[in-house]
Amino acid sequence: MTGLERINSVFARARAERRAVFMPYHAMGYPDRAQTLAIVQTLGEHGAELFEIGIPHSDPLADGPTIQTATYTALTQGTTVKDCLAMVRELRAAGMEQPFCAMTYYNPLFAYGVQRFVDDAVAAGVDGLIVPDLPPEEAEELEAACRAAGLATIYLLAPTSTDERIRAVAAHSTGFIYLVSVTGITGARTELPPDLADFVARVRRHTGLPLAVGFGIGTGEQAAAVAGIADGVIVGSALVKAAAGSDGVERVAALSDELARGAHTSRPG
Repeated sequence: MTGLERINSVFARARAERRAVFMPYHAMGYPDRAQTLAIVQTLGEHGAELFEIGIPHSDPLADGPTIQTATYTALTQGTTVKDCLAMVRELRAAGMEQPFCAMTYYNPLFAYGVQRFVDDAVAAGVDGLIVPDLPPEEAEELEAACRAAGLATIYLLAPTSTDERIRAVAAHSTGFIYLVSVTGITGARTELPPDLADFVARVRRHTGLPLAVGFGIGTGEQAAAVAGIADGVIVGSALVKAAAGSDGVERVAALSDELARGAHTSRPG
């Protein structure tokens, strides 16, 4: 089974069960290598169904202060792209079966070599790629490599995206589309934007792909609200913040349980 097929099967199962998919993010190498492995495994044991694996980069344009701090910490400890793929390989060897989508930026891919990265990612157990600063108009090389390898290519849309842009992104996306809930950077927020449902509905008019919402979700209540309108609930900053400190694994487990319950709220009908 290819990575894209594994991602598709997760969304198909959730759709059949009339619920959303819980999709946590974690910055690889944070707080350190050993803790990363423990945290990702813990998330997998507490409701996570599809992971966004963050590869640290010095200029994370889409990320807010919490994830910026985490990725900077990982970089200062020497975490590299190669290290991140090695950690994915170890998680697979430990028995983790959930799909892993690598979230990175184009510069690390370019420096590593696009084809080499795709080959090594597949060998490690990565299922899809999210590259926020690579627009589909400039992604022909990456898309071709991913298509040949069976990896999903996941693009982002924002509330400001025009209908024309939505159609273009939908034509290039595979697996799912990542909907940014706000016009800003990542980070937990006290409330969801009031026009989120309208945004999701507008995108649905142009594609049958699963829609996953991220940016600003940090509580079970918010996860349940998103689950009522979207196919996936992506949570990053709140979980990364919980991971800090000596009791980080325990706090991640508790928050993951809460978020998974929210994401798995049954839909009527």
